[in-house]
Amino acid sequence: MARTRTTDADDLPRFFVWVRGLEGPEPQKWTSMDFGIGDWKRPTVLAYLELPVDERRLSLSMLARRYPPPRVDLL
Repeated sequence: MARTRTTDADDLPRFFVWVRGLEGPEPQKWTSMDFGIGDWKRPTVLAYLELPVDERRLSLSMLARRYPPPRVDLL
């Protein structure tokens, strides 16, 4: 019988994040460590949402349909 391994990384909060991309908002999945220390990544983050355990395995396209990108007004 195969065992499933759990690591500390499996217990980290997961986030669905919209970041500023070259052609508009881009969806990504991050852990809390991906936010970095300090303000160096904040200008690229448009919106984020902590994912419930049952949504963590969903694909980016499914999450993007559930949680559409924020409206970004271009200058």
